[in-house]
Amino acid sequence: MIRITEDTLDINAITNEVIDPACGGIDVFVGTVRNQTKGKEVTHLFFETYESMAISEMNKIASLIKEKWPVQKISIHHRVGRVEIGEVVVVIAVSSPHRKEAFEACQFAIDTLKNTVPIWKKEFLKDGEVWVSAYP
Repeated sequence: MIRITEDTLDINAITNEVIDPACGGIDVFVGTVRNQTKGKEVTHLFFETYESMAISEMNKIASLIKEKWPVQKISIHHRVGRVEIGEVVVVIAVSSPHRKEAFEACQFAIDTLKNTVPIWKKEFLKDGEVWVSAYP
């Protein structure tokens, strides 16, 4: 399942989406909001997206993963809107017959998502606000 939402992400529910009797490995990446960046205190984040393009790019990532690894199921969920410190921003869950492929596919998914999916992050700092790149 691919989803962009303003709602709180449920890690257990997303993990359950990829359970498959043919799979012995499930890897889950969870990205959360941290309270600092580059020595500055972060109060919260705000995410915007071009949703239809983002969904299309996330589906491409899932397709690429299924071409490269024997992944049975993949689920990618990303928050938009205001997200508070400690809240979950992104969850990627991947299931495959063996753990190595699940780890590799999950790493590929988050790295590619940050590089290709049009989701933008604004950091709200104690002393201002700034739009930032997905890569530090």
